[in-house]
Amino acid sequence: MKQRFTGSSQYVATDDLMLAVNASITLERPLLIKGEPGTGKTMLAEEIARELGRELIVWPIKSTTKAQHGLYEYDAVSRLRDSQLGDARVNEIRNYIVKGKLWQAFEADTAPVLLIDEIDKADIEFPNDLLRELDQMEFFVHETQEFVRARVRPIILITSNNEKELPDAFLRRCFFHYIRFPERDTMQAIVDAHYPGLAPQLVSEALELFFGIRELPGLKKKPSTSELLDWLRLLDAEAVSTEQLRQSQAAQALPPLAGALLKNEQDTQLFGRLLQMARLRRGA
Repeated sequence: MKQRFTGSSQYVATDDLMLAVNASITLERPLLIKGEPGTGKTMLAEEIARELGRELIVWPIKSTTKAQHGLYEYDAVSRLRDSQLGDARVNEIRNYIVKGKLWQAFEADTAPVLLIDEIDKADIEFPNDLLRELDQMEFFVHETQEFVRARVRPIILITSNNEKELPDAFLRRCFFHYIRFPERDTMQAIVDAHYPGLAPQLVSEALELFFGIRELPGLKKKPSTSELLDWLRLLDAEAVSTEQLRQSQAAQALPPLAGALLKNEQDTQLFGRLLQMARLRRGA
């Protein structure tokens, strides 16, 4: 079974990202991944699991998620209902322990990939509440008075969109990597990996427009890698030609299917104002 991640045909990983993944595996520490939304943080976990031949366990974090949810939950309501119905299951409390994602990862015979996705969405205390579990690879089940210990240490990836700062005590236990937004050559490789059949001229013109939009001053939300891929898919599906893209750029107009790139009215209006100012300067 592979122990090192070297990228995949569907995921173009830079050398420093591969180094970070393999460093976290060697150190047996969680890999904390930050970067703009849409830069492939979640997909990275999927590709690591696929390439290393491991099970992927995903724990998506919400604003209401508590650390306890990842360990287990005691379903007291079901037990009460069963007791009222005279069900014999009530005599065994284990029947009402619902295992969380961390428990599932601890039970695996072969180290799985555990993705704790968007940890910064949770309460500020959430990371600190997981310190012992991530450090010692064990937790205590109060209802059954037993410890649950990991059979093997899982490969843990934790993603964050930087919505809030994470505690220092938590950061000390992680290996950190920031996924920088891809440069033109890397983005070209990403596009080629996903859509190898697209016309090179169309991709080149689309990338020119895409990076031009990202450089506009004042954008509330810059288009991401995933949005570029969606846009290219639409351009191909709607048979938009390279010439149509060039014409929109020459006319200083919104590119075709711009709704895949600009996701709110403020940015669309800003784009329109900038185009209008450019036309005025050109006509002056």
